[in-house]
Amino acid sequence: MDFAQLKAFRRELHRNPEPAFVEIGTAARITQAIEGLPVTVLTGEDAHDLSPVVNYPSPRTLDAWEARAIESGVAAERARFFRKNGTALVVDVAGLRPGPRWGLRVDIDALPMRESADPAHFPAANGFASVNGAMHACGHDAHATIGVGLLHRLADRDFAGSLRILFQPAEEGVRGAQTMIDAGVADGIDTMLAVHMAGDMALGSVVGSFTGGLATRKLKVDFTGEASHAAGSPETGRNALLAAAMSALAIMAIPRFSSADTRLNVGTLVAGDGVNIVPSTAVMTCEARATVDEVAEELVGRIGSIVEGAAGAQGVEVELAVMGRSTTVTPDEELVDRIVEAAKAHPAVVEVIRTRPYAGSDDANLLIRRVQERGGQGAYLMVGAGSPGPHHSATFEVREESIPIGIDVLESLIRRPQERGFGRVAG
Repeated sequence: MDFAQLKAFRRELHRNPEPAFVEIGTAARITQAIEGLPVTVLTGEDAHDLSPVVNYPSPRTLDAWEARAIESGVAAERARFFRKNGTALVVDVAGLRPGPRWGLRVDIDALPMRESADPAHFPAANGFASVNGAMHACGHDAHATIGVGLLHRLADRDFAGSLRILFQPAEEGVRGAQTMIDAGVADGIDTMLAVHMAGDMALGSVVGSFTGGLATRKLKVDFTGEASHAAGSPETGRNALLAAAMSALAIMAIPRFSSADTRLNVGTLVAGDGVNIVPSTAVMTCEARATVDEVAEELVGRIGSIVEGAAGAQGVEVELAVMGRSTTVTPDEELVDRIVEAAKAHPAVVEVIRTRPYAGSDDANLLIRRVQERGGQGAYLMVGAGSPGPHHSATFEVREESIPIGIDVLESLIRRPQERGFGRVAG
C-alpha cells in the first residue's frame, strides 16, 4: 500500500467509526484490505471469547450497527458474519526463515461522541468526518491502518520468524483485550508490542514505550428493591435508588492511598420508574484506578463493601460485576533499546524519547503482561501525531504522515537483521 492507499483506507475507517464490540464495518473493511496476502486470519471464537463479557451490546444495538455498516457500503454477508461472530481479528504472517514470534496489538473501536463539524477541522474540511454519532477521537483508525499497512509491507515474507497482529475491539472501557487473552491468542508470542498515536506530540516524534499507567477496574452495580406507592404505602417499598445514591457518595469518599496515585469516579446512575413510585431498580457504573495493581484491587474490595452495606441498609439486593480491567505496564529495557535504535535511524523522525509515563489506562497492557509472565518481552511504543485537539475531544485528529512512520519503525524491528530500509511509502 502506498501513502495514497493508506490515507484512503484510514479515511474510510474514520468516516465510519463504530463503538466497542460493534466494529462490524471496521472488521469487514480490514479483512477486505488484506485479501490476497499470504496471511492466516482467525475470527469468532478463535479470536476472542465473548462469553464472560458484561453488558455486551443488545441484539437491537447489534442490528442497528449492522445496518449502518451495510448502508456505508459493506457487503451484507460480511456485516452479518461479524455481527454474529464478534469483531476481533487475529492475522498471522510467517517469514521465510525461523525466528521469533512477534505480536502487535492495534485497537479498532471508536468513542460514542460526536465529531466537530467546524470547517477548520481537517476531516470536515476534507469530507471524511463522521456523522453517525461516534468518532475516532483517539487514533484507533490510524492504528488499524498501521496494522493493515504492515501486513502489506511484510507480504514478501522476507524476514525471520512470524508476526501476529491482534485487531482488538473494545479498548475504550478496557473490555476487549481480556476476551482475546481468554481465547489463547497471546500464548506463544515471544515479543508483544502495542502502538498508539500521541496526539500531544509533534509529527516526527517517537517514544520507545509507555511506562506505568493506571491499573483500572470498570464496574457495573445492579440494585434490586421493591416498588410501592410513595404516598400510600412507602413502608412496603425497598428503595434501590437510595441504596445507589448512598453508595455513590461513599465511593467518592474512599480515602486516598499513600502508596499509590488513585482515581475514583461514579460515571452513571439510572434508576426508578416515576415520581410517585418507590424505585425498585438502580444501575450504577463506576471505576477505580491506581498506579499500583494491588491498590486497584483494594479499591474494588472497598467498593464492594460499600454497595453491600448500602444495599443492606435499604433492604435491597445488589450485584457487582467487573465490565473491564487493565493493569500497569513495565516495558523490557532491551526491547525499548531496539525500538529507540530503529526510530533514530528513520529519516523522518526528529525526536526520540526513550520512555514516557502514561496517565491513562489501556488493556494492551494485559496482553503485554501475559507475554511477559510466560517468559517473553513487551513494550508500548508511541508515534507523534500532532493533533490540534486533545485525545477524546471533538477536534482530535492525526497527521496522516505519522502512519507510515509507525509502519516503518515496526517493519524495521521485525526485519532485523535483514533490514530493508525505510521510505517505501512515499509521503
